Amino acid sequence: MPILLEIVTPERQVLSEEVDAVVVPGIEGELGILPHHAPLLTTLGVGELRIRRGNDEELFAIAGGFLQVRPDKVVVMAETADLASEIDVQRAEQARRDAEKAISEGFEEPADLARARASLQRALLHIRVAERRRREGPRHRG
Repeated sequence: MPILLEIVTPERQVLSEEVDAVVVPGIEGELGILPHHAPLLTTLGVGELRIRRGNDEELFAIAGGFLQVRPDKVVVMAETADLASEIDVQRAEQARRDAEKAISEGFEEPADLARARASLQRALLHIRVAERRRREGPRHRG
């Protein structure tokens, strides 16, 4: 029996589909959600969100936000959520280089350094998720 998964960002609804399972990056580790999971509200970290439908698995790179598990659905409210197959690796590599350069040059304001570190973290995540998808291909379990 599948469960409805909704992934939303401030800009758009990324996904609204029935899935068999979802694994999200919590702030203290991965959380696996199956149908009939206990209600839950928690903060998300930066990492890989995996969804499973039958034998297929799909990957998303998500950054921050909240997870709400309700009896009828799972809602992921993320700051960003990018489907692995849509990640532009060259752009992510450029973002990584830009963030590393900015960090190495130093900042007068701590908030600027925090933003640069967050940009670096997101770029590295995008690269990791895209590379994993490319290496493993669309996953089918059998």
